[in-house]
Amino acid sequence: MSNHNAANEAAAQIQPAKGKLGVMIPGMGAVATTLIAGVEAVRKGFAKPIGSLAEMGTIRLGKRTEGNSPLIKDFVPLADLNDLVFTGWDIFGGNLYDAAKTAQVLDRDQLDQIKPFLEGIEPMPAVFDKHYVKRLDGKKVKTGRSKCDLANQIRNDIAEFKTRTDRQVMIWCGSTEIFLEPKEVHSTLEKFEKGLVNDDPDIAPSMIYAWACLKEGIPFINGAPNLTVDIPALQDLSKQAGVPTAGKDFKTGQTFMKTVLAPAFKTRMLGLSGWYSTNILGNRDGEVLDDPDNFKTKEETKLGVLDYILQPKLHPDLYKDIYHKVRINYYPPRGDNKEGWDNIDIFGWLGYPMQIKVDFLCRDSILAAPLALDLILFMDLANRTPALKKLGMQEWLSFYFKAPTVPEGLYPEHDLFIQSMKLKNTLRHIMGEGLITHLGLDYYGD
Repeated sequence: MSNHNAANEAAAQIQPAKGKLGVMIPGMGAVATTLIAGVEAVRKGFAKPIGSLAEMGTIRLGKRTEGNSPLIKDFVPLADLNDLVFTGWDIFGGNLYDAAKTAQVLDRDQLDQIKPFLEGIEPMPAVFDKHYVKRLDGKKVKTGRSKCDLANQIRNDIAEFKTRTDRQVMIWCGSTEIFLEPKEVHSTLEKFEKGLVNDDPDIAPSMIYAWACLKEGIPFINGAPNLTVDIPALQDLSKQAGVPTAGKDFKTGQTFMKTVLAPAFKTRMLGLSGWYSTNILGNRDGEVLDDPDNFKTKEETKLGVLDYILQPKLHPDLYKDIYHKVRINYYPPRGDNKEGWDNIDIFGWLGYPMQIKVDFLCRDSILAAPLALDLILFMDLANRTPALKKLGMQEWLSFYFKAPTVPEGLYPEHDLFIQSMKLKNTLRHIMGEGLITHLGLDYYGD
């Protein structure tokens, strides 16, 4: 079979992106309002979708000499931005224009250009329990006899939204919950569902959303470091139902820089003796992470990165004794404009020490919004692609996460450039195109 036929056959198995794509967001705060306002601004022609690989990225097909690098959105059948419809849940009430003003990410003039659109979206009351996020008080919260009752209320919300949209995706943009470890209730779907009925304290609100979402056959994306779908019960449900999941924790500022710099040191066999990271931020995320139990959840995802990239067991002379420290400090004046400061102590030839200092004055939600958009578009694509859908967990989307979920027995890939290659090769594969290996023999000889 010719390459052209193979490509046509592979692409033909992917269902087209017809009709409206409904986007359901638990937690409609800074990230969600920045995403939604941004999508509308792009649709109206006020802005470009900067930071979105799905919208602005290209993908090389074939040899360099062929000069064939289409836009990703022209290569794979992604949903059109004009077909996105948004809804969600939030504990604070009010419409999205009010929520966006409170978040103070986008300036008032920009928001006013799309004010009627934002005012037209009002979040539904959320499933919330202060036990998991102590620093917040819920104003619009669902009540129910049990966690099972609450989960079924979410399913009813989803069912209503299904009547107005053709396909759906759910993306968690809510707060970081307290640190939870996998327990017995998470071990099987049967035990988990019994735990919902019995109000088990190890079932957090994000898990209730994820269960309801997967039961309704909708892909679920975890943008926070919560345990959520990293449990056998929900992974089994995802696989049985053939519904994609992806996570976890959007890779935005400091960890993004780590997954760029650490691979560079390892590639050049430069040693690392210490990496001190601190953050100051003042948005609701900062307030929540000011609580030690919630910070521990975030710390786990931020600390794991270096070990996996540097592989100290394979390179003990260079990396076995790294001192790695991560701090997050709540500093209200900074708002959403987070500062990530890193001091990196490296050593080179004959053990001579050197230092690198990074001061990243980043805007958290401005970095997170395009990641959320890409994940929505790619997860919808996965749900229409038989080869991806059946996997359940979408490891090829590791590019977007601080703590990528992987099948048991595998270690996560954190190197940003390997993640990027994995993502693009997956797109080539599902479209029946040849993979690009960067082999150095391609252009030589006959």
